[in-house]
Formats: sequence, structure tokens, C-alpha cells
Amino acid sequence: MNMKRTTIIFFNLLLLLAGMVFALPAQAWWNTDWTLRKKITIDTSSTGGAISDPIGTTQVLVRLADFNFAAGKDDGSDIRILSADDKTPLPFHIEKFDSLLGEAFVWVKVPDLKPGSQTVFWLYYGNTGSITIPGGGEPKATYDPDTVLVYHFAESGAPAHDSSGQGNDSTTPIASTESLIGPGLRLTGKVAVTLPGSTSLAWIDGGTMTWSAWIKPAALQPGAVLFSRRDAGKDFLIGLDNGVPFVDINGTRSASGSPITANSWHHLAVVASGSTTTLYLDGSSYATVSAGLPGLNTTSLLGGDNPPDTTTPVAGFAGEMDELEISKTARTPGQIKFAAVSQGGDSAKLLTVGQDESPPASWLSGSLGLFAVILKSVTVDGWVVIAVLGVMGVISWYVMISKFFYINQVQKGNALFLKEWRHVAQDLTVLDHTDSEKVKNLGGRAGPKTQRLIRHSNLYRIYHIGSEEIGYRLKNDLVLSARSIQAIRASLDGGFVRENHALNDGLVFLTISIAGGPFMGLLGTCIGVMITFANIAATGEVNISAIAPGLAAALVATVAGLLVAIPALLGYNYLMSRLKTTSSDMQIFIDEFVTKMAEFYSNIGEEVH
Repeated sequence: MNMKRTTIIFFNLLLLLAGMVFALPAQAWWNTDWTLRKKITIDTSSTGGAISDPIGTTQVLVRLADFNFAAGKDDGSDIRILSADDKTPLPFHIEKFDSLLGEAFVWVKVPDLKPGSQTVFWLYYGNTGSITIPGGGEPKATYDPDTVLVYHFAESGAPAHDSSGQGNDSTTPIASTESLIGPGLRLTGKVAVTLPGSTSLAWIDGGTMTWSAWIKPAALQPGAVLFSRRDAGKDFLIGLDNGVPFVDINGTRSASGSPITANSWHHLAVVASGSTTTLYLDGSSYATVSAGLPGLNTTSLLGGDNPPDTTTPVAGFAGEMDELEISKTARTPGQIKFAAVSQGGDSAKLLTVGQDESPPASWLSGSLGLFAVILKSVTVDGWVVIAVLGVMGVISWYVMISKFFYINQVQKGNALFLKEWRHVAQDLTVLDHTDSEKVKNLGGRAGPKTQRLIRHSNLYRIYHIGSEEIGYRLKNDLVLSARSIQAIRASLDGGFVRENHALNDGLVFLTISIAGGPFMGLLGTCIGVMITFANIAATGEVNISAIAPGLAAALVATVAGLLVAIPALLGYNYLMSRLKTTSSDMQIFIDEFVTKMAEFYSNIGEEVH
């Protein structure tokens, strides 16, 4: 091994390693108590121009299917949502979190969405410890103050709960079923659900309002009422007439359009503003009514109607309903379209949930807590010791890896040579001869691939020495004397010593690392402790806060020394076991070669005389 070249390689490796460490970017991570996060991307340009109107702040549904439910809390209470800057929390709430079935629905309030652009935020989870921050999100904060009613219909056998924070719970129990987005409302067409009359739900003549829901009709019915509100000759109806969506205000009904099909989900929205009311189907304008919102402050019905000439509610829509939302403002066409696309079957095109990410492993990051504090407390002399240990570590690893591959090549070459040697029965020089080409190919037996491996065989190199000695001594005679055999044995032993030197070359660096690493680390620790106590003596501050960081930093040098010595010790013992095997193979071969040589060439001598 060329020591000058080896030293240059060592320091190049060290510089490369240092460059890689210092070049690692500091990746932002909100809180290391949370071990996993997912990058969520909303790409409004992926809809092929379907979303072209301004959107603004709105709620985004995140479906979590490819999610490691076992990594966090069973109820999802460890979920946190952060904006793209990885600092600003985003309001959210969990509609459903089922770790057993592997299904979760999370609603996130995302500000300032724009058409034709991307918006990124982060979902953190994976904290199984004690969480002091309330979990599960805050439904009220997820919606703006103009949202006055939100039903997810997760309450089977109980009144529907209002997630908007306005307290507009239904006054009758509901029957829920697994629906488009978690649980949904099952309507039979015979029983209606009553919504309360409250101040937040009160309408004024010509005011603004948005009503939206997902619907799935079980069959196409004539005059099936989805929503009704009446009082003193004023009425407001939303429904399906044989699959044709309509809105009816004080007897003025919207024009007919194409019917929807039964047993399929559709997003239906009604927006009232001034003297015009617009009906939207799946995010697109479907029909308009030249009538404004009537002033009403009464209860309203879902899935039925209560005409003034009857005393009991009239049954209406039969099918399923999900995600009912009522606002006291006119939502924009962009918001209506975004809700239809992001919550429906095309949501995968719009919203991408990335793979799990773990906290950055860079020790330069200040987010590793106590370990970062310890490293910051290491003094200059400690870093000098650690740097020296780093050089020793790089050298020892280089020696171990290079020696491992070298021994592998030697043993493979030996195996191929012995395979040919077993066939030698008379002329011991048959694998060599004096011809240089025959030396390379074992007398014509070895192909190019075998030749490449044979070159690394120390058995073949020893054999070559013996073959040359035999050829030299048999030029003038056909028999080898005892003295000649002893001389050849001495040449073989010399080759054995040289091969052993080559096998053991460089292992001294491992012994230096094994013996010197812990002592170098101890030296750094002793100096660090001395400096710590000297600082205490100089400042007169005797408290745990003044002593602990210095002592902990001083121990880093000892840890570094052990990290250098332990791998070197294990690698040295492993390599030595393989080197002993290779050395034993050479000794056995020399004994076998000498025995065959004495026997074969003595027989020739006996025949001659």
C-alpha cells in the first residue's frame, strides 16, 4: 500500500464527509415531539380550467387513506395543521377518524386560494406522548362568521350537531349512514328533519344567503322537496322534480334543465343575492330565478315540506344527503366550484397528499434539543480532539473496507488456483512454465476472467516462486538434491513472509484507533472538565446550570473516542480471523508443494540410477 497515496485519499474522504455534513440544508420542522408529517398540495391548475374564478379563504377536505394510523393517537388528537411557512397554525377539525378502518376526514381552513396556482400546507402527526394542546381541531374556527350552519350528519339517533359554532342543532333525531364523506343523512321520504329558527338563521327580504349540500336521490320522484321554509305567505323551496333540480321562491320556480340520475352524488347549491337567486349543480350555474330571498325567521325542514293548508309535514326527498352548509353571505362562483370539485370524485386531481416525512437528521439543526445544547457547549480544545478522532475514524473505516475487499479477492483467487492445483500429478511446473504467456493463463487452462482473479491469489504467487526455482535447478539435472529442496523451501518461506506483510499492511491504523481513540477522547474530556471548573472558580457561580453543560460537553470527546475505537475493534477482530485463515492456507500449500516436489523428483532420480 502506497502510504503517501493512502494519506491523500484519507484526507480527501475527510474533506468530502465534512462538506456533506456542512452542506446539509436546515429543514424546518415545527415541533420534534411530532415524528411525522405530510405535505399537502392544492393545485387549482390541475382541473383543466374548471376552476377559473377567484376562490379566497375556504374550507378544504383532506381525505387520509394512505396514513400511518398506528403512529399517532387512536382518535387523531395529535394531528396539527401548519401553513407553508411551517410556523403558522391553520384552523381545522376532524369529522371522522377511524384508526381501525383506516379512514379519516379532516376539514382545514385555507386562506387566499387562487385559480391556476398551487397552495401547500403541512399535516403533522405521530405524537403518542402527553399532549397539552387540545386535539381534534376547533370546528368553530374552521368556518368564517358568515357560516351559520354546518351539518356533517355524524349523529345517528340524535339531533344533527352544528359544527359552525352557531349552535343551530336540529331539533329532531336523524338517521345516519356511511355516505360520500364519512357519515351522511338517510332520508326515507316519510320523515323530515327540523332545523331551528334562530337569530343567526333569520333572513331579510332581498338579503344574501348560500345553501349547499351533497345529494343522492334513491329514485326520481315528482316534487321531491329537499329543503323548505315557510311563514305568512312567504316560502322558499329547494328540491328535485323527476330529477330536475329547482328552487321555488314564493311560487316562482326556476327553469327546467337536464335531470340528474338516481343513485349518484351531486353537489347542489343555491345562492341568493339581491333580486336574483342562482341554482348551481356540481359547481356550475344551472338555473336562475328573478326573485330575491324572502324575509323568514321560522323553522325549516330537510327532506319534506309543511304547506300552509296541512297540519302535518309532507314527506319529500328520499335518498341521502351530506355536508349541509348554510351561510348568510353569497358565496362566489369560485368557492362553489371549488367545493364541488374538492369534495367530490375529482378531488384526487386537485389535492395531493404526500408521503410521510421524518424530522431532519442534521446535527446542525437547532431542533434536536438537548443534544444541540451539548454541542454548542463544546470548547475549542474539545473540537480539536473531536477533529483528530474524526480523522482517525475515517482512516480506520477506509482500512477496514479496503482490506475487506482485498481479502475477498485473494480468497477467490486462491479458490480458483487450488481448483487447478488438484489436477497436478506429475510435472509441478505444468501451471507455470517459463513462457510468460503460460504464466498468465496457468499453462493455457485459465480464461480472461479466471486470469484476473488468479492475479490476486497469494497461493499462485508462492507457487510461481517454487516453479521458477524448480525450473532453474532442473536445467542441468533431472533430480533435486536434499539441499536444493531446502533452498526451494527457503524461497517459498520468503514468499510466505512477504505475502503476510501484504495481508497485514495497514492494520496498524486499526490498532492505533483501538488503543488511541479512547485515550484521545479521555484527554479531551479531562481538558474540558478542567476548563469547566476553572470557569466556575473565576466566576464564583456554583450551580448545576453552570456545571452541567460544560461536563456534558466534555464527555462528548470520550463518546467520540469510543465511537472510533469500537468499530475499529470489531473490524480488526473480523479481519484478523480471515487473515489467519488465508495464512494457514499458504502454510498448508507450501508443505504440500514441498512434499510433492520431494516425492516426484526423487522418483525420477531413482529411475535414472
